[in-house]
Amino acid sequence: MTSENSADVLARLFAVIESRRGGDADSSYTAKLLAGGAPKIAKKLGEEATEVTIAALSEGPDAVARESADLLYHLLVMWAAMDVRPEDVYAELAKREGTSGIDEKNSRSK
Repeated sequence: MTSENSADVLARLFAVIESRRGGDADSSYTAKLLAGGAPKIAKKLGEEATEVTIAALSEGPDAVARESADLLYHLLVMWAAMDVRPEDVYAELAKREGTSGIDEKNSRSK
């Protein structure tokens, strides 16, 4: 697997996103999103999730891959805006590893 196709790309993308914080919103889409805060980013994140869903229902795997890339980018922007580190998310996933999804979900409602 090449580095272009590995999960390392998410770490590199997150670093670029963080470097745009406080940047010129007129020249950087990421800086513009970050300047808009969580409400603006959440709106865009929801739109991208819908586009993945539409692609899955009617456009096929290549479109799902393209739209998923957009969704992941916007999710990483949200993480940066909310001061969530990728390591925080990975640690949460690791905590859940080996636990039934049903059991994990039920544990959150208690």
